[in-house]
Amino acid sequence: RIDILIDQGPSARSVRLNLPPFTLVGATTRLGLLSAPFRSRFGIPLRLDYYSADDLQRILERSARVLQVGIEAQGAFEIAKRARGTPRVANVLLKEIRDHAQLKNNNVIDRECARRALIDLDIDEDGLEEMDKRILDAILRKFTGGPVGLHSLAVAVGEEPDTLEEAYEPYLIQQGYLQRTQQGRVATPRAYEKFGLAAKKPQPSLF
Repeated sequence: RIDILIDQGPSARSVRLNLPPFTLVGATTRLGLLSAPFRSRFGIPLRLDYYSADDLQRILERSARVLQVGIEAQGAFEIAKRARGTPRVANVLLKEIRDHAQLKNNNVIDRECARRALIDLDIDEDGLEEMDKRILDAILRKFTGGPVGLHSLAVAVGEEPDTLEEAYEPYLIQQGYLQRTQQGRVATPRAYEKFGLAAKKPQPSLF
């Protein structure tokens, strides 16, 4: 059974619901924000990692059958490697590319069809979207590679700080384009290489 508190103050009352036995599964990307007593109530904690491109390819091939669109292995892999290790992103891209295939490629997604559609969506071969590239470009050109504070970076790219921190930075860090330091965000050598720029030389130590 479960007790639910309705309303607040003097008029608050509790309603009891009788439920059959069930298994509760919780998921979060912000485990540190949960209190220790709450976390301890879940008996089997598991951590899910990002999906590999091969796993995403198999998911895409199944999703393509559901959507009734043909897909070749190379076409599925082209989408998978740009899907940020996330099935949800892969399936969203598949639906966009399906429309492209229906109009221009006889309802078949091959490697070239996927590549052209992803270019139209402004997603490059490394899976970076327009905002990802704006973030890196701002750090490299406006802040000479960093370090730069989160709020200054947010102003530079016209986005909310929380959105940068939660939606974009994890992938850029995971892929080795960005580092978080105590002083701020810093572009990595891979980011310089991506934009065809010479990496900034480290400052000599005073001690």
